[in-house]
Amino acid sequence: MTDRFEAVVRHDAGTEVVDLTGVLDGDAAAAVTRAYEALPRDAERVLLNFAPMSFMNSSGIALVVELLAKARLDGRTVHATGLTEHYRHIFEITRLSDFMTIHADEASAVAEAAR
Repeated sequence: MTDRFEAVVRHDAGTEVVDLTGVLDGDAAAAVTRAYEALPRDAERVLLNFAPMSFMNSSGIALVVELLAKARLDGRTVHATGLTEHYRHIFEITRLSDFMTIHADEASAVAEAAR
């Protein structure tokens, strides 16, 4: 894993996946914004893949909150995968998990979209 942050958008069977790689902190804001803006206009589902992420601090959490707000305004659902137990717990205590569906893995998230 690398500390340099990247957010790469790819398509997986009806779901737009954003792979979050490296350190998700305040310096990642521009990359997160670019990735969100790169989503197809008609994208209804966004899956944030945290598996390649090496670290996230409170500024990174704030970026996730901003992304959730944008997605809500755009009528998109946000899903997450690849969270470690530590970050999953943080998402639960901060109630971020109330605003997104957390999946065990990408396959289960994509399978849900197919239903």
